[in-house]
Amino acid sequence: MKRRNRGLAPLTALLAATALLATGCGATGHPPRAHAGPGASAHGEAGGRAVPGGSAGKAAPGPHGRSEPLLRLPGLGPATLREVPADTRQALVVTGAGRDENRGTAVLYERERPGGAWRHGPAWPVHNAVRGWTDRHVQGDLRSPVGVFTLTDAGGLLPDPGTRLPYDRGPEFTAPGTGVEGEPLAGAFDYVIAINYNRTPGTTPLDWTRPLGESRGGGIWLHVDHDGPTQGCVSFTRPVMKHLLRTLDPAKKPVVVMGDRASLRR
Repeated sequence: MKRRNRGLAPLTALLAATALLATGCGATGHPPRAHAGPGASAHGEAGGRAVPGGSAGKAAPGPHGRSEPLLRLPGLGPATLREVPADTRQALVVTGAGRDENRGTAVLYERERPGGAWRHGPAWPVHNAVRGWTDRHVQGDLRSPVGVFTLTDAGGLLPDPGTRLPYDRGPEFTAPGTGVEGEPLAGAFDYVIAINYNRTPGTTPLDWTRPLGESRGGGIWLHVDHDGPTQGCVSFTRPVMKHLLRTLDPAKKPVVVMGDRASLRR
């Protein structure tokens, strides 16, 4: 499904000129206001923070060959759990290996009804920002924001793989250049899901509106992994990104719960 409020100015030329610094993970430049320029963003309230979330996918088998139900999302402390809306039925929990680490794991949790037991899926490896995590992201800090954020909008360079989320396709999702470790970025934005940090939900991932102000960054996405750390986003292998796009359901109010292990346990 095409976005009706998509920006008019092409992002591709800007991306080609500034490579990773102006791409989907941690844009430190100032792209045209019509676009989000995937990049650094921070944990904030006005940009869509703390809203419903969860998971889906095949559940990891328990002792009886099926996923064991959980009364609460594991690894999360009381402060984090309070940020997860009571009516969410899908929660993608991204747990970073450490405060200054750029690797971690992600698990999708899903429940049939609000207040019901959670069932978990498999654990997937992820990359996050090269310098790790932060509670207050600012543009260019090369850290991923800690928090609970809704997931409402998707897009990419490739055709919609069958998502229920609004999907914006176009050449502006081209990711040229190389990452912070010299790895090619080609294909990184073939599939993306916007994380509602400092952005307006219900718009294309390329939208440049910043409710918390431009200094707080923006353009934080889930996207295809490019075999290296990001500048703010969280990246998954291509098959997992396709799975997430096909599984996340707006009716289940999906959210991403993300941060280093110690922060999530608060």
